[in-house]
Amino acid sequence: MEHLKVSEAQQIIIDAVATMGVESVVLAQSLGRVLGEDICANRDQPPYDVSAMDGYALRSADVVNAPVTLEVIEDIKAGDMPSKTVQAGQCARIMTGAPLPQGADAVLRVEDTQVVSDGRVQINCSVKLGNDIRYRGESMRDGEVVLTAGTEIVPGVVGMLAMVKAANIKVYRQPRVAILSTGDELEGLHDAFDANKIPDANSYALMAQVQALGIQPVLLGIARDDPDELRRHLQTGLQYDVLLVSGGTSVGVHDYVRPTLEALGVQMKFWRVEMKPGHPMAFGSTDKTFVFGLPGNPVSSMVCFEQFVVPALRRMMGCSRLHRRTVVARLTHDVKHKKSRTEFVRVTLSSEEGGYAATSTGSQGSAILPSMAKADGLMVVPSASQGLAAGEHVLVQLLDGTAFQDSADFKE
Repeated sequence: MEHLKVSEAQQIIIDAVATMGVESVVLAQSLGRVLGEDICANRDQPPYDVSAMDGYALRSADVVNAPVTLEVIEDIKAGDMPSKTVQAGQCARIMTGAPLPQGADAVLRVEDTQVVSDGRVQINCSVKLGNDIRYRGESMRDGEVVLTAGTEIVPGVVGMLAMVKAANIKVYRQPRVAILSTGDELEGLHDAFDANKIPDANSYALMAQVQALGIQPVLLGIARDDPDELRRHLQTGLQYDVLLVSGGTSVGVHDYVRPTLEALGVQMKFWRVEMKPGHPMAFGSTDKTFVFGLPGNPVSSMVCFEQFVVPALRRMMGCSRLHRRTVVARLTHDVKHKKSRTEFVRVTLSSEEGGYAATSTGSQGSAILPSMAKADGLMVVPSASQGLAAGEHVLVQLLDGTAFQDSADFKE
């Protein structure tokens, strides 16, 4: 199979995966999920005309020639219902959110008034009809669709759901994700210290990346470079919706992952992508599981996760915005690049007049994990580039875990 561009590999994955089915959750557990149903308002909101300020409800025609003095006929606070009608020469003291009394057509804020004697108030300026009134149904109308299926549930959406009394809601199911590291060279987190081993950072970095999407993955541990042991671990992983396997997808004589996956019925879609880091990236599927073969080097694994696994998981969760948001930044130094592959350079971002400045986190080797730990984003160097000069404007994918957009938005 020919080596693919990043965008081509992304499209193969997106075409393969589909949104999961729906399940019901309580409102308190809905944050970060995606609505699987339309939500309708169950009343007009506000349910009546209300004051948007603390002040006085009055007839705008009475204050055209302000300053004038009006009689205060009642106090109305939020939760009260007015008991009197405002007549000519009258007004009602009113609090923010309180219902507007009959007869009043405007509200004047208390700062523009002065209390005088005998239950009267001096109105110091005129107001227009409708001033500082929130009209019935201004926020939502009874029966109106206020949230549509596919909406990501952020704090503001939780507030909307509570407003319409949606105590239980249908959301798209989250995929069940398993993570497996491979290789004789790896040392588990709780294994005895061995200076000749490499700590298994991949399992936990990938775990955190999955968790950042709101999914709690299952760690399957480390499969050694033994075909039988690897087969047993992979069989377990293929019981999940998504299996992330790091290491063993290259072409060495002891890289058993790909042939073992194929023997277990996984149809491989591709196993090479023209990118740096992350060239030995593989993707395949069975009738129930999507398998991502990620590189063994930790930076490569994490970068591939951002480019390929994030869009797939978000598609499965019902999200419409699949890719990390990008920003344009000014490059603070030259960057060398050998024309051939799309490169993702780890950078920090700093604010400057007119936008951002991007600076490399240092050495960019695929095994140098500090380059990811320090990074605010991934600067995209197109494959056709022959290098970038200080002062050029570059595209940076954010790594803050909260901002997404419709497309990957970079050229290759």
